[in-house]
Amino acid sequence: MLNILLLGVGQCGNRILDAINCESFGGGRFSKYYSKQKYVSNVQTMAINTALNDLKGLRFTRAKDRIHIPFLHGVGANRNIGKECFINNKDLVLRAIEERGNFDVAFIIASASGGTGSSFSPLLIKEIKERHTFPVYAIIVLPFREEGTIYLQNAAFCLQEMRETAVDGIIIVDNQFLKQAGKDIKSAYDGINEMISKRFLFLMRALDSEMMMVTDLGDFKTLLASGARLATFGFAKGNEKQTIQEVIKQSMSPNGLLFSMSPYKEAVRAMIIIQGDKKYLDINEISNEIEKLSSSLGHVFKGILVRNNELPQVLTIFSISSSEELDNLYLTAIEAINKEKEQKEQTTNQKQEASDILKGMEPEY
Repeated sequence: MLNILLLGVGQCGNRILDAINCESFGGGRFSKYYSKQKYVSNVQTMAINTALNDLKGLRFTRAKDRIHIPFLHGVGANRNIGKECFINNKDLVLRAIEERGNFDVAFIIASASGGTGSSFSPLLIKEIKERHTFPVYAIIVLPFREEGTIYLQNAAFCLQEMRETAVDGIIIVDNQFLKQAGKDIKSAYDGINEMISKRFLFLMRALDSEMMMVTDLGDFKTLLASGARLATFGFAKGNEKQTIQEVIKQSMSPNGLLFSMSPYKEAVRAMIIIQGDKKYLDINEISNEIEKLSSSLGHVFKGILVRNNELPQVLTIFSISSSEELDNLYLTAIEAINKEKEQKEQTTNQKQEASDILKGMEPEY
């Protein structure tokens, strides 16, 4: 049995963690108190935030799993303030982690664009890696591109700082790419959180289960260590009429992925985990699709979980070498930084001009 640490940092990370807890407990109003989690592994969850109201709003996360960092009501999307806050309170966070026991792997979930999650996560990863030997992976959410200049520049700096740490891998989720998840902003966010939670729970089951064509934590480490240590999830659930080959293809399509990418062009390795009743799992179809992918990527880890009376489901994980979408994000962030700089210079010049005009004058009443 794996011992897994799951940390949701900041508002976005907290809500995704809450969605994972909802899915794992069954979603009932009081299920977090009475239900047994669906995790195969021993999973310890913690929601970390500077904003107390965000923590109070969590519905499926136990009170003991909510860690409030006392700093008014958040850091206001200012990563410099957030970093200072983490440094001043890191002992509180690290002590709470160490009290949970020993772990085989940790996942940190956060938005790249906000304040607490964006600023805390790179520093938290650095501190954990200095104290522990288990691998640490980040699940990072990129912003809608129209959310504003501050969020865009935060996302670029957060990703850059995280890649400079010893993080073992970054799994990217892109809000911009997932706009189709809902018609209004709330349903879009809820839909995104639900998609992440289902994929994550699928991965946890797979890494800690007995399978045909086994994939395990070691394979996952090798997968994420390749390329640029960047990855994303794909997922699809088939129906009784679909072939398993069609479901595999669907998991790699834009509707199945959490980040805009071309698997055959931008991925360097992949992991495909298939689950369902054996009547849906045609070995020739599975082999044909995996061989086609491996001929392009080089290596594909594969695992099969036989589940009686279950429709076929496929989880794909792609390790990314280069990304046109990320390049575009960085370019957009640079434009945002320059725009913020210009606005500050204009404000400074206006203040100076007003001061020069009034110099030597007195008010007349």
